[in-house]
Amino acid sequence: MNAANQIWNTVPAEYAIPARAPSLQDAFAYCERLARSHYENFSVASWFLPKRLRQHFFNVYAYCRISDDLGDETGDCAASLQLLDEWETELNACYGGAPRHPVFVALAGTVREFDIPKHEFSDLLTAFRQDQTTTRYQTFDDLLGYCRNSANPVGHLVLYLCGYRDPERQELSDFTCTGLQLANFWQDVSADFARGRIYLPVEDLQRYDVSEDSILHGKNTQQFCEMMRFEVLRAREWFERGLPLIGKVNRELAIDIELFSRGGQEILNAIEHRNCAVLGNRPAISKGRKLMLVAKAALHKLI
Repeated sequence: MNAANQIWNTVPAEYAIPARAPSLQDAFAYCERLARSHYENFSVASWFLPKRLRQHFFNVYAYCRISDDLGDETGDCAASLQLLDEWETELNACYGGAPRHPVFVALAGTVREFDIPKHEFSDLLTAFRQDQTTTRYQTFDDLLGYCRNSANPVGHLVLYLCGYRDPERQELSDFTCTGLQLANFWQDVSADFARGRIYLPVEDLQRYDVSEDSILHGKNTQQFCEMMRFEVLRAREWFERGLPLIGKVNRELAIDIELFSRGGQEILNAIEHRNCAVLGNRPAISKGRKLMLVAKAALHKLI
């Protein structure tokens, strides 16, 4: 096995680029299997999607899932960067007409049918590369710059699949997607620090007199919790700015947007319920709360 192939041993074997492209049906099955096995909320959200769109969503999700894992699961920055480069080569082949990986074999038809610009996919790779080289963000604006590539393209992709491509809806989607990204950051401060990353802006750490040492040792000091209350309120503002999108799309998509928006806000609620003491104590949404959110969404679909 040559060095180019050995690098794929750092991620699940199913992610490797095969020597020959699979059939279209096998590629579809691969994407659906990956989507349903890796992300419990995806199968919940897919209840509300029109059947004609489900395979397209599986294809897009599979791309996003593997892209994220190539950047986050190797434990080796150099390996991740090489894998992301090879993954982008397959993305280029997808747009050029000769991909080999099942994700791109499946995705090629989605790209053609919905005329999706390549940068919506490659921007995600830019963010995952950034994770290998940037571990601190000096200002909140710097962090928003990261979110523009790491979160916002996902919302754009959903809009494309549902027939929307105008700047107004994309901007509203950006508010929701950035809110979700921020909620995940505030939920995972300890886990991210274990990977060597702090997404809390340095300017906020300094303003509230929070040291990296206190994060390292899981010290939920008064200053840290005060800072997290500020961050939670700031994330809520982004969700609020994105809510008007619900009234600007068809009912099926509106239900999914509301479900994910409310789910993100539930993460923020969970943080507040712990008095913002998230270090070493990851807040999560209970199964009961998840079921309640789904029930409300289902009820709205029936009304």
